[in-house]
Amino acid sequence: MITLKSQREIDMMKKAGELLAETHRRIAAMIKPGVTTWEIDEFVDRFLKENGATPEQKGYKGYEYATCASLNDEICHGFPRKEPLKEGDIVTIDMVVNLNGALADSAWSYPVGKVSKEAGRLLEVTKESLYKGIEQVKVGNRIGDIGHAIQSYAEGEGYSVVRNFIGHGIGPTIHEKPEVPHFGLPNKGPRIKEGMVFTIEPMINIGTYETKMDNNGWTARTRDGSLSAQYEHTVAVTKDGIVIITDQN
Repeated sequence: MITLKSQREIDMMKKAGELLAETHRRIAAMIKPGVTTWEIDEFVDRFLKENGATPEQKGYKGYEYATCASLNDEICHGFPRKEPLKEGDIVTIDMVVNLNGALADSAWSYPVGKVSKEAGRLLEVTKESLYKGIEQVKVGNRIGDIGHAIQSYAEGEGYSVVRNFIGHGIGPTIHEKPEVPHFGLPNKGPRIKEGMVFTIEPMINIGTYETKMDNNGWTARTRDGSLSAQYEHTVAVTKDGIVIITDQN
């Protein structure tokens, strides 16, 4: 069942989203060769607590970290690590912020130093894919319109769209209905209504969309070892229009 949020609930989630966006802005300033994702994770844990919030995914189904930190061919749910980032890497930092019981979720991919043209183009297309999806968030449209817009754009640019991991509703808990695939046919799926809050989080690969899992049971990688990137926002459908509650601008 899809739970529609009240304006009060959305306003609370917006505050969580503002804190999450500020966290990402600070991470962006930290990213450089030699920094570790372990240091970034420790910063996020500390910064959220200093601001009266908690990292919601820490402890979720036994997950131990404040962030997911996915590197190069890792699609999602990479573990923070103590090995330094290297020039040319791309790294995705994903987190869920809980502020007074309200949640917000956002992932962002970062270039480490100067990256290859291939990696830079992947980042551009993945970010644009996110906003192509957000453009379809309108009352009366269907969830399938989001995925169709993302898939049409990304595949038209020569990339593939991960199938095994999708967006989701969010509210008092991390994962709620509706499921939000980043592929599929238009005019399919639940109708978009006022009060819906969900994530759009396309994971785009240079090579195949097929995935494989690490032995840790969490980290997903591209099956062919190609680069992957992800950008994610939490969006809310309000009486005044669509709000990107994790907007960094």
